[in-house]
Amino acid sequence: MSRQKTKKESPALPLEKTGGFNFYSFKMQAIVLVFIGFVFYANSFSNEYALDDGIVIQNNDYVQEGFRGIPKILTTDAYESFYRHMGAKQQLAGGRYRPLSVVTFAIEQQFFGSRAKEKPLDDVATVRHFMNVIYYLLSIFFLFYLLRNYIFKENHLAAFVACLIFLIHPMHTEVVANAKSRDEILSFLFIVLTFISVFRYRENKSILQLLLGLFFYFLALLSKEYAVTLLILIPILLFIVLKESFVKSILTTLPFVFIALVYLLIRYKIVGAGAKFENPDVLNNPYLYATAPEKLATKIDVLLRYLKLLFYPNPLSSDYSYNTIPFANFSSGAVWASIIIHISLFVGAVILFFKRNILSFAITFYLLHLFLISNFVFNVGATMGERMVYHSSFGFAVALAVFFTWMLQKISSEQTRKIVAVSFGCIVVIWCGAKTIARNAEWKNDQTLFIADAQTVPNSALVNGNAGKAYIDLSEKPENKAQETELINKGVYHLSRSVQIHNKYVNGYLNLGVAYFKLKDYEKAKFNWETAKKIYPNNPFIKRNMDLLGATYFNEGMAVGAKNIPEAIVWLEKAVSIDSTNVEYWYNLGGACFTNKDFDKARKAWTKTLKLKPDHAQAQQGMGALPPQ
Repeated sequence: MSRQKTKKESPALPLEKTGGFNFYSFKMQAIVLVFIGFVFYANSFSNEYALDDGIVIQNNDYVQEGFRGIPKILTTDAYESFYRHMGAKQQLAGGRYRPLSVVTFAIEQQFFGSRAKEKPLDDVATVRHFMNVIYYLLSIFFLFYLLRNYIFKENHLAAFVACLIFLIHPMHTEVVANAKSRDEILSFLFIVLTFISVFRYRENKSILQLLLGLFFYFLALLSKEYAVTLLILIPILLFIVLKESFVKSILTTLPFVFIALVYLLIRYKIVGAGAKFENPDVLNNPYLYATAPEKLATKIDVLLRYLKLLFYPNPLSSDYSYNTIPFANFSSGAVWASIIIHISLFVGAVILFFKRNILSFAITFYLLHLFLISNFVFNVGATMGERMVYHSSFGFAVALAVFFTWMLQKISSEQTRKIVAVSFGCIVVIWCGAKTIARNAEWKNDQTLFIADAQTVPNSALVNGNAGKAYIDLSEKPENKAQETELINKGVYHLSRSVQIHNKYVNGYLNLGVAYFKLKDYEKAKFNWETAKKIYPNNPFIKRNMDLLGATYFNEGMAVGAKNIPEAIVWLEKAVSIDSTNVEYWYNLGGACFTNKDFDKARKAWTKTLKLKPDHAQAQQGMGALPPQ
């Protein structure tokens, strides 16, 4: 009789059964979720590094030091090592203090990385990608435990559907397949564990569970700042799920407020307030060129773009920076649609809160995390990004699961319900699987990623610049020798496009110069490197490239010197124009001019030689051989 009553009270449960092989048990459904996750992301294990992995992992001195680097990781900005190598100050508003994921990279380096003393090789990409998937599946497992045992205690189907949607969403490929984005995964994992500990504490009043919850909460904050939202979400969840009074829910949250304050003090002491100037690069300051109304309208428009991608995640891109998303204005219908939708969601969340409806929690979870990355609070350094909506997608998944199970309840026939649920589920899983597996492959490395994304976001200065660099890298591989010139020309196309879109794009000019250098168009190489120098005089790569150009001019001059002295002089004059402090350039220019009987130029060149190196014996001999003035 009790079983019949349960069925009547929860129409979403008739799909369940007991005895024998039970797909609807926690254990079996958890196995299914983990299995699907492995199938979706197994091809990411062989991925290399891409996007910001170089900054955060490969070229991060503290990660490469293994255990010895952990104290520095815990006490510096996440990009401190990168800024130091570039000779730059902190560039991002608010700084970046997210040490936990970086600590895990250092631990992996200690156990699996190269122990070379001179320059440690970061040869553990496979380990990092494998661990990303493990952390991701752990978060799914504990999320399922949270939903099934607490949030959807009477509706296990909704718990499974919500986890499935979150698990298979193709937008999560950036988080899972990109090693650097482990901070997102760990943040969400520890948020889920915090919720579980809070529920257990309220169930049995165990101080141990409270302490565990506080510990998990601190780890969530060390993963990423998003966990501050729990100060609002914990009381909402207790009020809705456990039917506690609002005051009691607030009181339960007070210890977490203390932990948040401790974290914020630590964070401020280590990274301060971040950059104290407006970043002059539109790639890190996406609204630099927008008017005040355009800034606001575009930020609102982006919220709708996120929602569209959550419903239909295609196409996907690693970058949405300048000029991928055109600046919007308030004459745009999309802007007003976004305003109406998001105001409606907010109002709906408030109304449903007082009705103790779980949709209020789902909507609030979605909106709170969306607000943090919306650029309304502070400049996040990008217009939008798929990884940024990772947390919000959980609220989306819960809302969709509630809607789906509600629709199933409208079907009177249990058999029809099963057919609809399984058929629709299979279609969605297969489509998402195909999309996710294909996208994982595109995240293989910088070359595959940016060449693919250049087709998706052709107006992105950054993607075009990176695609151009990718083609240059491909041209250097021995197996591509026959296509070398073709690949370099493709690189020139994308790099030229990148600096047309963003005429202050330093890396675009640097790499365009490299492309022209490889094509032996040295004057264009020089022009692009000099342009980069005007924008960023202290860029460490500029001097290296210009020195290489000077050496190339010198070698060309020396190579033709035996056959064509006037041409050799032209090359050597170019060499000294690049590096006017190089003694050998000046000495050999003087020698070429002497041979060409241009004694005035020879005298000037050797005079410069001796000024730079007074004891230069050959220059002294040359001066002695010159006819008197």
